[in-house]
Amino acid sequence: MRYENIAGALLFIAGVLAFLGIITAETLYPGYSTSQNMISDLGATDPPNSIIIQPSSTIFSAAMALTGLLIASSAYCINRAFRKREVTAPLALFGIGVLGVGIFNGSYGDIHGIFTLMAFVMGGISAITSSRIERAPLSYFSVILGGIALLDLFLYYIMGEASPFSAFGLGGLERWIAYPILLWVTGFGGYLIGHSRA
Repeated sequence: MRYENIAGALLFIAGVLAFLGIITAETLYPGYSTSQNMISDLGATDPPNSIIIQPSSTIFSAAMALTGLLIASSAYCINRAFRKREVTAPLALFGIGVLGVGIFNGSYGDIHGIFTLMAFVMGGISAITSSRIERAPLSYFSVILGGIALLDLFLYYIMGEASPFSAFGLGGLERWIAYPILLWVTGFGGYLIGHSRA
């Protein structure tokens, strides 16, 4: 296998693991609302009175930590294959952000928030910059998915609850950031698995 094929396998596994980890943690969390609850609530709610529900917390945190490691590892392989820092640097930071979300759950407050923001911003940028090494039409889809995530994030920080995405609730708004990125991760992984320079 070439480095790009290994990177693809790592990303594909990361995307699937993240989705299944979130879904599994949600189903085991009593009264959880995808509209009203943030994704990170699965690990722990914000301080000072953090709520941790098991086994959802352990499942979510472990899934995010492993997902982050897989994404960061894929950045190394993509760098070896394509030598494009503008693609691999944001991807590595994205992986570190997701890893931090897994290690520092919501009860860590600002530290968790910093890693979450890093994951969202770098994930969106990674999707867009990956178009530099993708062929159409995936390159177009990657820019669209990354753009949706960054637009949602930008509008929320600028407009707050006046953002049009707020109609979905805070949990839904956050999913319109996270899920386009995870869809890109899985799709990009599949693309790289089948990539050949021959």
